[in-house]
Amino acid sequence: MGKCLNAAFARQGFAAVEIVTHWEDIVGAELARRSEPMRLVWPRRDDPDSEGTLTIRVEGAYALEVQHLAPVVIERVNRYFGWRCVGRIALRQGPVSPRRPVPTAPVEPAPETIAAVERDLGAFEDERLKSSLARLGALIRSGVIGR
Repeated sequence: MGKCLNAAFARQGFAAVEIVTHWEDIVGAELARRSEPMRLVWPRRDDPDSEGTLTIRVEGAYALEVQHLAPVVIERVNRYFGWRCVGRIALRQGPVSPRRPVPTAPVEPAPETIAAVERDLGAFEDERLKSSLARLGALIRSGVIGR
């Protein structure tokens, strides 16, 4: 998956996928909710001190605030990568994709609950299927599934 994503992001100018995947860690939750990086363009000259331009899509009315925060965003991106890779920010107004919350790990049901469901299931030819169904039943009984 990483190779595929790296190639797709490289076409948009992102040498490192982390600027997209860790955008919230870089700029903070409030700013990440209303903005997203679009591309990172590098100057064409062979100057080792040249810096790139980071294009950010921003929700309409929030663009003015991001414009004022541009030096902070540049500093945070550069600090995250450990070198001065971004020197300028270009803003594009438009809709921002909603960020999906990180799914929480499912809670494992208590062993006694699984055992009680297994007794209620009765006889099965396949024990692995029975234990899987018992775990599912215990999750349903505990209210983890089906809310």
